[in-house]
Amino acid sequence: MKPTLFVLAAGMGSRYGGLKQLDGVGPNGETIMDYSIFDAVNAGFGKLVFVIRKSFEQDFRDKIVKKYEKKIPVELVFQEFDKLPEGFKPNPERVKPWGTNHAVMMGKDVINEPFAVINADDFYGRESFKILADTLSELNNSENNYCMIGYRIGNTLSESGTVARGVCETDENGYLTGVVERTQVKRINGEVCFKDENDQWIAVEDNTPVSMNMWGFTPDYFKYSDDYFVKFLEDNQDNIKAEFFIPLLVNHLIVNKTAKVRVLDTPSKWFGVTYAEDRPDVVAKLKELSDDGTYPTPLW
Repeated sequence: MKPTLFVLAAGMGSRYGGLKQLDGVGPNGETIMDYSIFDAVNAGFGKLVFVIRKSFEQDFRDKIVKKYEKKIPVELVFQEFDKLPEGFKPNPERVKPWGTNHAVMMGKDVINEPFAVINADDFYGRESFKILADTLSELNNSENNYCMIGYRIGNTLSESGTVARGVCETDENGYLTGVVERTQVKRINGEVCFKDENDQWIAVEDNTPVSMNMWGFTPDYFKYSDDYFVKFLEDNQDNIKAEFFIPLLVNHLIVNKTAKVRVLDTPSKWFGVTYAEDRPDVVAKLKELSDDGTYPTPLW
């Protein structure tokens, strides 16, 4: 059973100022997402699902889906503010979306196989897609047995400033026991450091695993999402900024011993445009990967 790649792209229109300005950073104008999908197809993923907002469906079909639909089956699903369980209505003052796990929930009617979840605008690396595809292909119809790619924190930093990272805590068997969000991480005097609750810089090993929102699930995850989203809404009805993030549910399932999440080490280096100043570095890295033959040019 080939796994599906589920791409979170509902925020794309607003982040990029419209799809017409989807940033081409590769040598031939390729987007970061182009590289992810190229790597996924070659790693053995069998279907591609995008979650987007309905308001830019036609633009997305014209500019994005057409590039991929002859290479891999493509489905679109939609994340909207009003897609809520029965009995709930969105607060009219709310402007933020409901978060990454709400986006994942939109895939339940089209995904019936193990699936990976990624961000549209992060470069994950071909090794990561191969590791995840191989692991998901082994899961078949199992339940409560998930995984995530654990990036080595030293491979995920920006030279332009601090970054936020979900630092993973694991047991002796490599299973996730929790994710601690560190909002300020950078390299200081050669060491990777994060600022703790007491405003102190704490050094960590370069190989410490962090989550970059590259997850592997089986379809039973959708039922847990539906159930826990109801509780989330009950607890956050008046908080117009609260978001239903993937780690929120994952932590809940782990703490309650409902599911296990294996942390898969990867040698890949993550990169993305966290700051405007990061763009030239991303362009240079992709050119280097093209020049050394890691990727063809043009990509497709």
